[in-house]
Parts: sequence; structure tokens; C-alpha cells
Amino acid sequence: MQPVQTPSLLVAAGDNDLPPFTPGAIFTQLHLTSLVALIMLLAVALYGYGVYRLRLRGDRWPVGRTVAFVAGGLGSIAAVTVTGIEAYDDTLLSVHMVQHMVLSMVGPIFLALGAPVTLALRTLHGTSRKSLLAALHSAPVRVLTFPLVAFGFFVATPFILYFTGLYRLTLEHAWVHELTHVHFIVVGCLFFWPLLGLDPLPNRWPYPARALLMVLSVPFHTVLGLTIMQSKTLLGGDYYPNLHLSWVNPFDDQVTAGGILWAGGEIVSVTMLGILVLQWIKQSEREARRIDRALDRAEAQEAARLRATNVTPAPANAPLPDSE
Repeated sequence: MQPVQTPSLLVAAGDNDLPPFTPGAIFTQLHLTSLVALIMLLAVALYGYGVYRLRLRGDRWPVGRTVAFVAGGLGSIAAVTVTGIEAYDDTLLSVHMVQHMVLSMVGPIFLALGAPVTLALRTLHGTSRKSLLAALHSAPVRVLTFPLVAFGFFVATPFILYFTGLYRLTLEHAWVHELTHVHFIVVGCLFFWPLLGLDPLPNRWPYPARALLMVLSVPFHTVLGLTIMQSKTLLGGDYYPNLHLSWVNPFDDQVTAGGILWAGGEIVSVTMLGILVLQWIKQSEREARRIDRALDRAEAQEAARLRATNVTPAPANAPLPDSE
């Protein structure tokens, strides 16, 4: 049976000495025509236009949010979809796993830190703004962004992908491959966006619950990574052996891929947990300042009321009069 002729297989069939993957390959093989690349161009254009509109009317938008969205979010996604990472992601499982981690975790976290929904709400007016608000509070969005639903999609997706025939389809069909990339990004956004809570999405949970949900995701990465590392069966069946690459052993590469998934998942999860803790601390400080201001206002109003009635307020620690 002849292997399906994907771009990688076509190269392998014509030249069994396909160059080994090196850091230099990341910068020498660009793929600017993918679906994800087009979506990113549209996203950066819309975000930039929103910031421009705010500045035109004299409003400010935090530079950090712009950097997070463009450089951290779109930049990290571009780094694994339009470079040599994309060229080798159907040749080496380890390279694919790096791409998986970035698309489903790193990129979505930075996109959420950019607060694009908040930017859109501050930029849009009239019918457009009402339509966006209606969409945000619609039943489908409420269901999909409910943390437990998003958590289910997030932890189940890799198990379904790698332990069914779906992964082989992504290797053999370019359109399935592209849709999988989009799916990774969407599922990551559904999970991390409500957890970070910078945008006015429905189903905003308190910080302790968000942190707990993040902690609960860690064992799934560990189990999946260890399972892939210890598996005696290659993911994708005979796809990788049929590439006949002399410079890589598919089983060794699969062990590396499992380790990347395991370690990468834990590193990103711990980092995300740290972000949530910092947000929690800042929220507590803001709440404490709000309460202090409310108490100060109440005290000032009471003092003004007493002055208006020509009554001098008693000192807080004044002794009580002796009773006869």
C-alpha cells in the first residue's frame, strides 16, 4: 500500500536525505499562505484599528495589552505556523507537539491578556456595539465559555486527537491539518479567556475557583505526556516510518514529544497559576481601597450632618458619662 502523498511525503519520496530539523530551518522556510496566517493578519489589522480609533478621540489604551496581543499572542502563533515549525510539523511529532502547546496554551493566554473584547466595546458604537454585547450574552457563548464546559473541551481534545484516527487524518489532509490548528486556538481561548477575566465575558468565576480549575488541568497533561512517552505504538500508525528519514527514529522522537507535552503543560500551567494569584492579590488590594474610600465618605457625610445640626461629634474614644 502506497503512503498518501502529503508535502512531507513528496519530499521524502524524492530525497531520503530530507535535511534534519535545525534552528536555522525555522527562519529559512516560511509559509505565509495558511488559513491561520490570514486570520492573524485580519486580527492584527482590527486590533490596530481599534487602538488607532481610541487615540483619535483622545482615549488611552495600555501599551502592555497591545504588546501582549500582537507580540505575545499573534507573534507566538505566527512563530509556529508560518515558519520552519510549520514545515516540519507533519514530519516530526516532537515539532508538532511544540506547535500544539503554543497554539492551545501560550498563544491564547497572551491573546486574552490583550483584552480585545474590551477594546472592541470601547471602539464600537450604536448598533455594532449592541450586536457585540448581544453575542457575548447569547446562549451559545454562555455555554461555551462556562468554565467547566471549556475545561472539558480543553482536556479532552488532545486525547481524542492522538488516540483516534483523527491524528492520522491531520497528517494526510492539509485542510484537516489547518482546521486542527484553528481548533487548538479556539479551545485554548475558550478555556483561558474566562480564567483571566480581563474581558466582560459571562460566567466569571471567583479567583479561588479559577485557580482550582487551572490546578485540575495539570494531571491531564502529565497523564497524556507519560502515555505517549511509554507507548509501544506510534501515533499516526506507519506514517512516520514511511517517510524513511535516516536522521530520526520515530520511537525516540515520540518519547521526546511526550516529554515536551508533559513538561510544557506543567510549566505553562504553573505560570498561569502565578498570573491568577497576582490578579487575585491586585483585586483584593483594589477592594480594600474601595472599602476605605466608602468609609471615608460615610465619615465625612456624618460629620457634615452633625455640623449642619450644630452638634459636635464626640471623639471616638471619649469616656462614657458617669451614671448616678
